[in-house]
Amino acid sequence: MQKDWSQVRAECTVYADDAVLALNKPAGISVTGERHDTDLVELAAAAGTRLYPVHRIDKVTSGLVLLATDLAAHGPLTRQFTKQTAAKTYLAVVHGDGLPDTGVVELPLSVGRKNRVRIAAPREAIRRDGDRWFADEADLLPTKNYPSRTEFATLARFGDRAVLALRPVTGRRHQLRVHLAWIGHAILGDPLFDRTGGFARTHLHSWRLRLDAGWRTPPELALAAEPGADFWTPLPEDADPAALLAAAGRAFPDR
Repeated sequence: MQKDWSQVRAECTVYADDAVLALNKPAGISVTGERHDTDLVELAAAAGTRLYPVHRIDKVTSGLVLLATDLAAHGPLTRQFTKQTAAKTYLAVVHGDGLPDTGVVELPLSVGRKNRVRIAAPREAIRRDGDRWFADEADLLPTKNYPSRTEFATLARFGDRAVLALRPVTGRRHQLRVHLAWIGHAILGDPLFDRTGGFARTHLHSWRLRLDAGWRTPPELALAAEPGADFWTPLPEDADPAALLAAAGRAFPDR
């Protein structure tokens, strides 16, 4: 049953002040703008609360999402995402072995048929040089493309699965999901790219976010939203979520 706004606010609030509201969004609810679907902005509006999304995460992704409650705060915050100065860290459980301890995916994105985001190059043109995936400019498709960079650290390996900390340096739509799928390490449960089935949700989580916030003392927001138990279910029983989060913090310090 769909929760109402008072339930969402009570259960999911990570931080709130007179300017912003940060929620630990469950997987399966949209932030805003999804057709034929109730979203956070609509839920709040029905209860008399106006929200201005600072950024979005996908419906299938859980975790930290920042919304302005004061329109004056919205512009300065969204500009940090546009200028790529907001520091974002995600967690993911992915298919496949062979990932390096750290890596970089520098593959431009484009929009294909049915508005689907894809790599702006044929799959066979994707190259790997050590810990870096890229495509030569000469191999890019003759369409508008968007330079995109994802940095990652492999936190643990469990057979043919791995837990990653991810930093999307650019913030393109579906960037993490597309980058990981196209290098052969799709996120478990991703409805767009994981054909194996058997997962109740997509195992991608928005974990940490740091931005400048001039109205605060000190003038910054450093937010974190821990994954729920459902995020860790693909891992063995002896996996230690606390140790994995500590490793993620070392890989991408909240500087």
